[in-house]
Amino acid sequence: MKKIEAIIRPEKFNIVRDALTEMGYPGMTVTEVKGHGSQKGISEVWRGRRYRVDLLSKIKLEIVVKDEDVQKIVDTITTESQTGSIGDGKIFVINVENVYRIRTKEKDATAI
Repeated sequence: MKKIEAIIRPEKFNIVRDALTEMGYPGMTVTEVKGHGSQKGISEVWRGRRYRVDLLSKIKLEIVVKDEDVQKIVDTITTESQTGSIGDGKIFVINVENVYRIRTKEKDATAI
């Protein structure tokens, strides 16, 4: 099993969520986060004054999937969230040793 963590633009969240739901992956953890990568933020103008926004708003999706589904999930997230501009985000794939469903005590693949 793998945990996929995707940091994406907030305006792309609904599109990505709908695509993953259509694929049969409606379950995910979603967190509103702030941060920056190599872009180091953006410059804005407000009331005639230029200021720097160092931490940009992003959405972090977390999904645990079977090993054989990783590539199609990554491809879907990439396709649906890509704008071609700096700040599109990142996807991390992490090994997961065990998963337990608390309610039924199911383990691993049956618990996802």
